[in-house]
Amino acid sequence: MFKAVHHLAIICSNYEKSKHFYNLVLGFRIMRETYRAERDSYKLDLEMMDGVQIELFSFPSPPSRITNPEACGLRHLALRSDTLEQTRDHLFLLGVELEPIRVDETTGKKFFFFRDPDGLPIEVYESC
Repeated sequence: MFKAVHHLAIICSNYEKSKHFYNLVLGFRIMRETYRAERDSYKLDLEMMDGVQIELFSFPSPPSRITNPEACGLRHLALRSDTLEQTRDHLFLLGVELEPIRVDETTGKKFFFFRDPDGLPIEVYESC
């Protein structure tokens, strides 16, 4: 029935800061950028990997995301890496604040978290 995830939509509070983060820090390719005057909003389409996309939206004065304590809704974005430690080192050199590497007690795989400019949790998970 379903083949894959097509896209994830993220609303940011500072468009230029988030555009820089997702494009230049995380390395996602910009596919197209659209300004929608009627909404005073940008929509940036980014390609991650395997055709999966992120739609990055800006809106005037969006409400803050509830992160702590845990709330209903999408919990985090998880990215798979074949080179977890190298990925972590790269992000660290770019000034990204990182949590320590942990081990998933169920799978035995390594992972770590960091946050985007708006506090959205992003996990990097060791490939199988």
